[in-house]
Amino acid sequence: MRLPCPRQKQSAVLSSSLEGAEVSMTAIAVQAQQLFAHRRPMRSFFETFIRSLIILCVAIAIVLSSISVCDGHWLFAKGKLFGLWHFCAIGNNSALKCTTSLTQASISGLTIGMTLARSMVSFAIVVAIFGLELLMVSQVCEDISSRKKWSMGSVLILFSFLLSASGVLSFVILLRDYITVMGFTLMYWCEFIATFLFFLNGISGLHLNSITFPQNRMRKN
Repeated sequence: MRLPCPRQKQSAVLSSSLEGAEVSMTAIAVQAQQLFAHRRPMRSFFETFIRSLIILCVAIAIVLSSISVCDGHWLFAKGKLFGLWHFCAIGNNSALKCTTSLTQASISGLTIGMTLARSMVSFAIVVAIFGLELLMVSQVCEDISSRKKWSMGSVLILFSFLLSASGVLSFVILLRDYITVMGFTLMYWCEFIATFLFFLNGISGLHLNSITFPQNRMRKN
C-alpha cells in the first residue's frame, strides 16, 4: 500500500484551510451586507432642514385651525355675525346678542349645514394631529420603516386638507347671500391659511419622500 507523501498532505491541508477561509469571508461579507442594508441612509442637511420645516408648518396650521374653530366667528355682514357655534345680531343698544340656536338666523338648512361644517373642520384637526405625530416619530426614531411613517403622515395631512376645505366651502355655500370680502373675520382667514398649509405640506412631504428614496438615489448614481 502506497502512503501519501508529506507534500501532498500539506497541499491538502492548505487547500482545506483556504476553502474554510473563503467560506468565512463569504459569511462575513453577507453579514456586512445585511448590516449596511439595515443601516439608515445618511441624510443631507438640506433634506433634514426641509423635513423639520414641514413639521413646523403643520404644527402652526394645527394651532391656527384650532383657534379658528374654537372661536368660530367667521363672517360679519348686514349687522349679523355668523359662526360655527353661534349666531349673533346687533340689538337696540348696539350690543351683540349671541345664541346657539342657529334657526334664528332665518336661513334654511343653516343648522344642519353648520353642524356638518364644524364637524368636518374639527375632525380635520384630529387627523392632522395624528399625521403630525407620524411625521415626528419618523424623524426621531429613524429605522427601515421611517419613510413609510413619513408617507402615512403626509397622506393624513392631505386628508385633513380635504376635510378642512370641505368645511370652509360648506360655510361659504350656506352663507353665499351674505358673503363679502371685507366681511370675513380674522378667524376665517386663520382657517383659510391653515387649510392652505395642510395642502402645501402634505404635497411637499410626499414629493420629498419620493425624490429622496434610496432607490432613486442609486438610479441617479
